[in-house]
Amino acid sequence: MSKIIREELFNGQVIRLTLNAPKANVLDAEMMAELQTQLEDIQPQVKLIQFIGAGDHFSFGASVPEHSRDKAPMMLKQFHGLFYTLADLAVPTAALVSGQCLGGGMELALMCNFIFIDRTAKLGQPEINLGVFAPPASVILPLKIGQAKADDLLLTGRIMNAEEALEMGLATKLFDDRDSMLTGTDEWVEKQILPKSASSLKYAVQSARWKFNETLRDQLSKLEKFYIEELMATHDANEGIESFLEKRKPEWENR
Repeated sequence: MSKIIREELFNGQVIRLTLNAPKANVLDAEMMAELQTQLEDIQPQVKLIQFIGAGDHFSFGASVPEHSRDKAPMMLKQFHGLFYTLADLAVPTAALVSGQCLGGGMELALMCNFIFIDRTAKLGQPEINLGVFAPPASVILPLKIGQAKADDLLLTGRIMNAEEALEMGLATKLFDDRDSMLTGTDEWVEKQILPKSASSLKYAVQSARWKFNETLRDQLSKLEKFYIEELMATHDANEGIESFLEKRKPEWENR
């Protein structure tokens, strides 16, 4: 079964990519590879790429077993490659979020130009609870919502509800439920996206995100190196991952 379902909407002007591994829709190596393949097959007439999760949740995040010390380098390279591809594509993007949108799932949503949510949405970067940090979110959140709010989410790992995400400025629109989100997003697309030129939208995305993309490309590669060479050399980062997999409370040694 494919872990990414591709739909062409509005005569191919909108591509919807569904993360298809419910209920968690974990972004593991297989799903990321399929997602990369789909992003490499975006035609010139595409004006919007949408990401949505199958079932009740957007995504619980990247695969925790793939965060282990021996697997982390490959996982980060593959995951961060998706962000570089999206930056290079410069096609407008939207995340349609129901339920849990956590960790790497939230980072994928954060990379999008627009985030549509319903009232079931729960968003957060809980990586610190596992003794690690979130490289893409560490770059993107300060750019989108400011340093103070980014610190709050990244250093506490707390989960915010839909109303807070809207108030914070992360969400573009809030809908009552998944069905109204799908309908409302379609109406928004017809009004705000379809009347525009696909090629001009790409130039507009490049222009609007010029500084954003420069910062992302420069800082994400540095944080990837920092994560692999320094964080994963610590006891507590490895203990956090191992304790999660063993379903026990971590025993921090603060080193």
